[in-house]
Amino acid sequence: MSDRILMDNFSRRVDYLRMSVTDRCDFRCVYCMAEDMEFLPRQKILTMEEIYQLAKSFVTLGTRKIRLTGGEPLIRPGIVELCGRISSLPGLRELCMTTNGSQLARLADPLFEAGVKRLNISLDCLDPKRFRELTRTGDLEQVIKGIDAANRAGFCNTKLNCVVMKGRNDHEINDLVSFAIDRNLDISFIEEMPLGAIHEHSRAESFYSSAQVRERIAEQYTLIDSAESTQGPSRYWRLAEAPQIRLGFISPHSHNFCATCNRVRLTVEGRLLLCLGNEHSVDLKEVIRRYPDEPEQLEKAIIDAMKIKPYQHNFQLSDDVQIVRFMNMTGG
Repeated sequence: MSDRILMDNFSRRVDYLRMSVTDRCDFRCVYCMAEDMEFLPRQKILTMEEIYQLAKSFVTLGTRKIRLTGGEPLIRPGIVELCGRISSLPGLRELCMTTNGSQLARLADPLFEAGVKRLNISLDCLDPKRFRELTRTGDLEQVIKGIDAANRAGFCNTKLNCVVMKGRNDHEINDLVSFAIDRNLDISFIEEMPLGAIHEHSRAESFYSSAQVRERIAEQYTLIDSAESTQGPSRYWRLAEAPQIRLGFISPHSHNFCATCNRVRLTVEGRLLLCLGNEHSVDLKEVIRRYPDEPEQLEKAIIDAMKIKPYQHNFQLSDDVQIVRFMNMTGG
């Protein structure tokens, strides 16, 4: 196992990679993408072999955690085989995935057998009609079947991700907590991130802070602060009434997590994003296609990219577009 590591200019070790395997999704969530999205043509996206080679180079450079994202990663053909190859890389401690859960009823068992260690599953509400409104195309019953299939397959510490929007789903916060307790799931509540131009709602008016979420939960449960970490941006709490689960809060607006940032993102078109909230990036697809049999060239490009990783993002509460790419283009 290599002892090489990636370090940025602020002495932060970068050992967590989020890789998008597709920009496509079977949902059209209102905070993630436009209803009439145009997706990338096949020739502009990384092949599965290129994704694997990029993962291999990052692990060679000290990456210890990889999360596969989308779009919706489980709609890309060959995803289970890719998971098996990446999970077998020497030195990788954890392969995780973020999914909307729509395909888990049939794929939970194969994913577990392929070496995926943990799942994050998006679930913003428990009302079927509202779920369809927020996702535009999603079927709540199918997602719940997928969550239950993941539990049966043997996944532990599965986490629900809930984007909270005032007036849309904030009244379901404690229902979601109760759902998580009943199924022994962790849950994270996320402040909406201003990525891409949307017209379906006002982000400024729908903003609901992590502190407001905790106040709502405290009406029914006793919150206990925790110092736990999963190498991601969540700040965790426990519940006195259900200490077996973790509550996470991802707060890009009200309490950003930049000082301890240890992650970078790779889009499906091969662009390495050094920060979620900035446009600093490097085209690794160009490198891997120019030097297909020279991994040292790819590793050099990755090492050099760390020099332009910014210290922090600066999300503002407004409806002006700060980052033009949608979340599905960013990678989960």
